[in-house]
Amino acid sequence: MTRLFQKGLATLAGLLVSVSLIMAQTINLRLMETSDIHVHVMNYDYYQDKESHTFGLAKTASLIKIARSEADNVLLFDNGDLIQGNPMGDYMAKGRILRFGEVHPVHKAMNLLSYDAGNVGNHEFNYGIEFLMKALHGANFPYVVSNVYMDDGDKDPDNDHPYFQPYVILNRSFIDEAGANHILRVGVIGFLPPQIMVWDHRHLKGKVIAKDIVESARKFIPEMQAKGADLIIALSHSGLSEKPARGMDENASYYLSKVEGISAILFGHSHLTFPGNSFVNVRGVDNERGTVFGIPAVMPGFWGSHLGLIDLVLKRHKNRWYVVDSQSENRPVYKREGSKEIPLVDAHPAIVAAVKTEHDATLAYVRRKVGEVVARINSFFALVQDDPSVQLVNIAQKWYVEQIVQGTELERYPILSAAAPFKAGGRGGPDNFTDIPAGTIALKNVADLYIYPNDLKVVLLTGSQVREWLERSAGIFNQIDPGDSKEQKLINPNFPSYNFDVIDGVSYEIDITQPSKFSPQGGLHKPGARRIKNLHFQGQAIDLNRKFLVATNNYRAGGGGHFPAMDGSTIVIDAPDKNRDILANFFLNQKKINPSADSNWKFSPIQGQVKIVFETSPKARKMIDEHQQMSFVRTNDKGFAVVKLDFSQ
Repeated sequence: MTRLFQKGLATLAGLLVSVSLIMAQTINLRLMETSDIHVHVMNYDYYQDKESHTFGLAKTASLIKIARSEADNVLLFDNGDLIQGNPMGDYMAKGRILRFGEVHPVHKAMNLLSYDAGNVGNHEFNYGIEFLMKALHGANFPYVVSNVYMDDGDKDPDNDHPYFQPYVILNRSFIDEAGANHILRVGVIGFLPPQIMVWDHRHLKGKVIAKDIVESARKFIPEMQAKGADLIIALSHSGLSEKPARGMDENASYYLSKVEGISAILFGHSHLTFPGNSFVNVRGVDNERGTVFGIPAVMPGFWGSHLGLIDLVLKRHKNRWYVVDSQSENRPVYKREGSKEIPLVDAHPAIVAAVKTEHDATLAYVRRKVGEVVARINSFFALVQDDPSVQLVNIAQKWYVEQIVQGTELERYPILSAAAPFKAGGRGGPDNFTDIPAGTIALKNVADLYIYPNDLKVVLLTGSQVREWLERSAGIFNQIDPGDSKEQKLINPNFPSYNFDVIDGVSYEIDITQPSKFSPQGGLHKPGARRIKNLHFQGQAIDLNRKFLVATNNYRAGGGGHFPAMDGSTIVIDAPDKNRDILANFFLNQKKINPSADSNWKFSPIQGQVKIVFETSPKARKMIDEHQQMSFVRTNDKGFAVVKLDFSQ
């Protein structure tokens, strides 16, 4: 063997050793996330009483199984809003009533899927802290929340004690690319919107306090690093907004990504997908790779519609692990082809079997009769005309308030009522509409009309404040240019329908050729703008100084949606009953109802050849054809029927 050949072998051997060492320092780690399940364990629409292809943890579970089979190293997390949101959640909290030691059906399912950790969302508090703690007790994995503290009443922030464990550090064994095992310490920290103190004030006052998300991260992440966390995964039940931070922000994940030490952010709350179309051209966001200021991130929609994935590449340098590359994606449980929903996976049979008892009991619960209606109720046109699905809620709320103010000093004030269409398309897709046939009204239909477990509140406002409330609601409409003959979209997709309040007891017009006074987020946009015209009470122009009682819910009265004069200070009745229960009792009291709208609001006429369109359910096609002021245009790629409105009348 020549010396040259021996030298070559030695060089080759050295190169192989170097390559092996490099390979040994690389770990591919897959993070998986579910979020905003809202008790949709089954792929079943309890309101329509039928199976669904578009959601359900039972469907997502099949995606989880596939995604696990593709990777050697996997961690699975849930990001909250889990135990409230559909009739199964109500059944477990109010019908069946979960007891300590029992396992909530959401955790029966999740325990089969081997979650590594979970975060608490804002809706977890809707049934009270005691129920929440009973539900969490059944999970076989830890929960973390870092910005909720016990209310010790001393107003000294330095001695505040976290109500939940703020973070955990998990010891996990991962395989590197050379096949060697490494033990990594994975820190997991949770955050939720501090607005829980407004939204669930009745349940939380005197028990807990909430603090700023970013400040909580800055407090605890150095502590996690000091305890040896190799990676830090942030479970942020908070949306992504580049709106300037003001502290105590609801959607803080954008600024959370700037906190040093975070390896990846799994976020939720706003029911969107990231990466996705909603985040194109956002400063600091790479919408292809799925990063926010360079930090890998993902958000997986809602109700189990998607499984969020982040594939991380970790390299070790000087005994520390670094994220050197990443790719985020969302895998859907279905796809849409025209108006058809094509399932991409089947429901996982083990999940279906695990919750069968609760699913069957929920069906019996929601099928109970509460009354009858002599006409069909739907929300197909709830955003473009006065609608029975909203008016029924307002009538029931007014009926309730009339009873409880009798004999009190509040009896002298006129009563108005505010309600919004909760199911009106939007992010929920073309099936996200109420559609109740004439005949028997069951509890499932009541829950379809009012999907949230809100508590009724009554506020005392002046006529001027009522007008400002309506101005804020009218922000859902885009400004229309009457001189533009091109197609113009009526609805602003960034304005959620649950913030489009209709106030009954007054009449008014909305002039959409004028700019909105408020931004979609509620900030003052055009101070001098005025869309609300001809606001009348009992046939006369409203007295702007006169006081009115307005029935609403705890979310709105406490500041939800950022409406003027709605910060909790104007509440005069803190009712013990939920809006949905009031609606059910109204049906029981009336027995038979003819649902109809009184057309107390309408759009101001627009002259010119304007082509104004909105989206609705394809099920509304026959009703569109019969409506004098509507005409069908097309079905779009999302499955919505696109409809033209005639504004000349």
